[in-house]
Amino acid sequence: MSSKPTKSSESHSTEQSIPQAGRARGIDGALLEATSTSSYSATNADKKEDDKKSSSLITVLIAVGANLIIAIAKTVAAFMTGSASMIAESAHSWADAGNGTLLIVAEKKAVKPADRSHPLGYGKEAYVWSMIAAFGVFMAGSIVSIYTGITEWNAPETETNYTIGFIILAVAFVLEGFSLTQAYLQSKKHGEAINVSALGYVVDTSNPTLRGVFFEDLAAVIGLVVAAAAMGMHAYTGQPFWDALGSIVVGILLGMVAIFLINRNRDFLVGYKVSETMHDYILTELLNHPDIDSVSYLHLEWVGPKKIFMVAAVDIAGNQKEQQIAQKFEDIENQFRAKPLFQEAIITLSVPNAEILRLPNS
Repeated sequence: MSSKPTKSSESHSTEQSIPQAGRARGIDGALLEATSTSSYSATNADKKEDDKKSSSLITVLIAVGANLIIAIAKTVAAFMTGSASMIAESAHSWADAGNGTLLIVAEKKAVKPADRSHPLGYGKEAYVWSMIAAFGVFMAGSIVSIYTGITEWNAPETETNYTIGFIILAVAFVLEGFSLTQAYLQSKKHGEAINVSALGYVVDTSNPTLRGVFFEDLAAVIGLVVAAAAMGMHAYTGQPFWDALGSIVVGILLGMVAIFLINRNRDFLVGYKVSETMHDYILTELLNHPDIDSVSYLHLEWVGPKKIFMVAAVDIAGNQKEQQIAQKFEDIENQFRAKPLFQEAIITLSVPNAEILRLPNS
């Protein structure tokens, strides 16, 4: 352990880097609020975390409710019109309703506290159920839509009256648009805190529920436009292949969204490290701690939505006895564990002559 006569120059360097880190792309939306050491009490931090969970759950509930209403209406319209695009959209909405239910399960499962069998908690349950939901989009939405389009491609020309279909699609567009707006506004609010776009936040966030709802609703809105255009071209030209083409395009769109969501959930399930900016921000927090002289190792991994597992090797300031060091480590660990962003924090002693981690431009 090295003595630490002054920390003024180092503190100036790390303090200057905090605003820069906070503005950069890739930090999870909870970063600035959850890692603050002075702005919030533990009670306020817990309240904010509860508010975020409630907001995310409300977003999912709105999406599920909208999809149920839309699925019933589209099924009726598909039966009345026989449109391949409407059949595809009906399957899409039923799949989205089922997937939304799985996302609610994901929200509930992920908040179970850590126990003896799961010392890092159950946060990754969210990614398991979200991945199952993404497979549901692919299986029930994409495959059914593409299959329907292929089988209807050479269908004989028939008289078509898509009035009820267009009405249903218009109503669905309003409901799906409202659900997408809710997800967008939630993403925009979190993104503004760290100066990233709503889309950038949704792609990078550790919250799979918000990401799933956002991209499913986005695909739904685009799919409705495609279905309406396909039905319109069928009605205008009398050629049924337009309707079949619309069904295939909707299926391909759903498949692309499903593959993207599956890949993102896979990233977090196999152990996804935090962004470089998040790494630098937490390193700053460690270096600014009055009892820490330097950091030689820092492991940061997502173990659930907005939950990080941290392991750090540090050098304690001053020359202290082993018992004092052990107590210091325990105190520092508890300080980080008290923050909503951290699921677990483990501090250990740096090996002699270990290479010291430094912040960029410091």
